[in-house]
Amino acid sequence: MRFALPAVLFMATMASAQTSTPAPVWNYLGWHGSQLWGHVDPAWKLCDDGHAQSPVNIHGARLNKKLPELNFHYITAPVTLENNGRTILAHVTPGSYVTIDGVRYDLVEFDFHIPGETAVQGKLADMEIHLLHKSADGRQIVIAVRLMEDINAPNGMLAALWPSLPKKAGEAAKPTERINVGGLLPADRGYWSYDGSLSTPPCTEGVRWYVFEQTQFIGRQQLKIFSTLFHLNTRPLQDLRGRRIEANE
Repeated sequence: MRFALPAVLFMATMASAQTSTPAPVWNYLGWHGSQLWGHVDPAWKLCDDGHAQSPVNIHGARLNKKLPELNFHYITAPVTLENNGRTILAHVTPGSYVTIDGVRYDLVEFDFHIPGETAVQGKLADMEIHLLHKSADGRQIVIAVRLMEDINAPNGMLAALWPSLPKKAGEAAKPTERINVGGLLPADRGYWSYDGSLSTPPCTEGVRWYVFEQTQFIGRQQLKIFSTLFHLNTRPLQDLRGRRIEANE
């Protein structure tokens, strides 16, 4: 089949426009802030209309001793830190995973939020780390570690990462040290758990959350360094809508 030259040029222009369409812009404040995510892109409507959204305020948790243990199998390996304009996103070397009820969830990435996103009895931590994991069949879990500021207790793991924090959006850097992400976890593995969502667009639901009860420390200077890059990157608390929060101990 033959096309006239103008038609060919038109089709090429349209194809180029389709492949070069920029991704929707979102942030935590302003016209593209968290209260408007569902309007920024129709694919993100769950951010407005979902019934199992995260983060939440943890209160009235019910003890359930039948909840499974979290068995961590994290390797020591390089990570790459990316400044995506909203947070520092750590891309990990494949091989770290956690098993829950016999199911393996591979560690995909982790990121940082200031202040923390999960509230406990209405109080937010000074920072929160979200470790995103995914199973072979696509199920996702988030393991959340809350950090509280302590002027005399800098965090050893963050001390290995912070010198390599990329300062500008779009930049990436690789710390010289190999990292075992297990160093971010508290010694006491008691946790709260509930059914939630990704706390960033597209706010996908069906994500199981495990929030450690014990907090970790972050040094005041470490917190200050991060806050010079991101003043606030926390989604507001979402309505529980009748969801149950359980504690394993």
